[in-house]
Order: sequence, then C-alpha cells, then structure tokens
Amino acid sequence: MLATLVIALREGVEAALVTAIAVAYLRKIGRDDLLPSVYKAFGAAVFASVLVAALLSRFDVTEEQYEGPLLLASAVFVFSMVLWMNHHARGLKGQIETRLQQGASGQASRWGIFLFVFLMVFREGVETVFMLSALRFDNSDALMQTLGTVLGLGLAILFGVSFVRGTIRIDLRSFFRMTTVILMVVVLQLTITGLHELSEAQILPGSAREMALVGPIVRNEAFFFVTILALAATMLLMEWRSRRAPDAGNLEGAALRKAKWSARRERIWMVASCCAAALFMLTITAEFIYAKSATELSAALPLTVTEGVVRIPVSTVSDGMLHRFSIQSDGTTVRIIAIQRPDQSIAVAFDACRICGSQGYYQSGRNVMCKNCASAINIPTIGQQGGCNPIPLDSSVQGEQLVIPGDKLLAGSKHFGGGSH
Repeated sequence: MLATLVIALREGVEAALVTAIAVAYLRKIGRDDLLPSVYKAFGAAVFASVLVAALLSRFDVTEEQYEGPLLLASAVFVFSMVLWMNHHARGLKGQIETRLQQGASGQASRWGIFLFVFLMVFREGVETVFMLSALRFDNSDALMQTLGTVLGLGLAILFGVSFVRGTIRIDLRSFFRMTTVILMVVVLQLTITGLHELSEAQILPGSAREMALVGPIVRNEAFFFVTILALAATMLLMEWRSRRAPDAGNLEGAALRKAKWSARRERIWMVASCCAAALFMLTITAEFIYAKSATELSAALPLTVTEGVVRIPVSTVSDGMLHRFSIQSDGTTVRIIAIQRPDQSIAVAFDACRICGSQGYYQSGRNVMCKNCASAINIPTIGQQGGCNPIPLDSSVQGEQLVIPGDKLLAGSKHFGGGSH
C-alpha cells in the first residue's frame, strides 16, 4: 500500500500544483470563463491516460518512444503558460484592461489552457499507470494497493485545492513572481527528461558524456519534486507572515464576523498547504533515500570457462529476476546479466551498454534500470541492440544448461576497461 501511495502522490502532486497555479491565476485576473477549460482538460486527461497506457502496453511500445516527445511538448506549453501569464500581468494595471482582454483572446486562450492542463495531467497519468503496473502484488494485496493509489491521488488533489484556496488574496505581483519560478523549474525538468528519453530511444544522438551529465539529473528526479514543493510552500509562508488582520473599515456585526472568518479560513488553507508540502517532501525524500539503496548492484556469482564454454543451470535464472555473474579476463572483471523474459526465453547480456559504459543495471518491477542514466529497459527488449539496452551476448539453452561461448564472454573485457581479445 505504501509503495502505491508514494507513486500516486509523487506523480499527482506536480500535476495538481501546476493545474492549481493556472486555476488561481485565472481567478485573480477575472478569467473565470476559462475555468471550464481547466476542468474539462483534467477529466479528459485522466480518461486518456488510462486508455493510452493500456494501448501502449498492449502493442509493446516502449515508454521512451512516446514520453520524450510528450515531455518536450509539455515543456513548450508550460513555457507558453508563463508567457501568457506575463502578458496578462503587464496589462492588469486596472480593472478596465482586464475586462477588455477577456474578449480579445477568448478562443485561443481556451485551447491554450486546455492543452496546458491536459498535457500535464495526461503525462503524469500515463506514467502513474505504467509505474503501478510494474509493481508485483498478489490478489490478496490488490485491495490495499488500490486504496493506496486512491489515497495518494486524493491527497494530491486536496493539496491542489488547498493551494488555490490559500492564494486567493495574495498580491498578484508576488503570486506571479513566485509561480513563474515554479513553472520555469517545471520547464527545466520536462526539457531535460524529454531530451534524455529521446536520446535513450535513439531519436537523438546520445553519448556517454551526455548521458553521464543528464543521467544523474533524471535519476535524482526527487530533487525537482522537492524544489517545486519548497517554492510553493515558501510563497505561502512569506505571505502568511506578512498578512495582517483584515481592514474592518465600517463593518460591524455579521459583516465583520464574516470578514474575519474569511481571513481566518484563508490562513487555515495556507497553513494546511505548507504542512502538506512539508510532509510530502519528507515522504518523497525518505522514499528516494530508500530507493537509492535499492539501486546498488547485487553481488555477482563467479563463472569459469570449461572446455571453451560457460555453463549456468537454467533453474538459476528462470524466476523472472535479474541475475548477475562475473569472470576475470586478463585482470578485468567482466560482468554479465541473465533474466527470463515473459515468453520464457533467457536473455543474456553484458552488464554494460554502449552509451553509459559499465555502470551496470538493477531490476525495478517489470523493468531493468540503467544505474548511470535511470533509463528503464523493458525486459522483453533485453538482448536487442540500441539505446541504453545492455550489450547482447550470444547464448543458447542446451537441455538444462544455459551455455555461453567462452571467447565471446572474455572478449567483453573491452566494455569494462580492459583490452580487446
């Protein structure tokens, strides 16, 4: 339950926060007429994300093939949202300009807001479905896992609502400055991750140097999550500290009590948002530290060449889990991995790739992850050339033994810093 809650929370909060910024801003500039576009986009994205994720899984489309372009498209629309906000903020020196602008860009604004929200929610939605489907749990855990998912998404939506409610009366200039920074961090995250996915899919050329630079940023994605939440919480805290008691003016009786209650209610929402942001940051940081320890390479079982071949019992590698082996070749440790594919065949490859080198791989659910650049490798594709896939190694099954030619295995020392054979 905890794993699904954290996944749903992590994927949902970012989309909820960015959507909440759009809702809060539209309310501040008097563009309530555009709010239906936000709600329609949210609903359409939730439905489309589940449908598209199911189709991608059915046709065995790798995640990086669709996610790279989608990430870059999302970055473009987030950046365009910043430009749109900047354009409107400059024209909001008085109420008259606001009213005049409402009729000037109505249809274009509706589609822009719709696509902005749709792409953010859709991207996070598809990724959530993929990540949840990668978790392995039996039927007895299904109810708890579903509950964790619903609870995580519910908390994410509640955070978005509390952010909107807590920023209603924040000065537009202060709101715009801080939310611009938040959105630009989102643009940076989407752009870097999108380029990484396109390089991994070989749509863009990738090199070991580039992946060594971009990989750690993508792998440490919790940094962006924590940064975005910290910026949102900082904005609310700064406003809360500077907030004074409401000017009662000539109010008295019920009107005065209503004004005080409105101010108090807004402070409650602000404090709730800050507390939630702090709790989410602690949760995700703790989960990140735990996951970091899980990325360490497992111990490698030693191999020996006998009569020109290496033999591994098929039963050792037929459980669907990644197994690591090693052999010495002229003073260089050569590592290989073996894993049973869903079709029951055995894939064997060097524990290295042509882009990232010999950093190695570890298993995460139904994917094998590159330790250097965090690329998720679908297990059925292991044994194929390209991208960040492990370098294939010839092998065959003979009876109950997995047989690997010794010369080809030892020649793999060149992938681990040794000489060629």
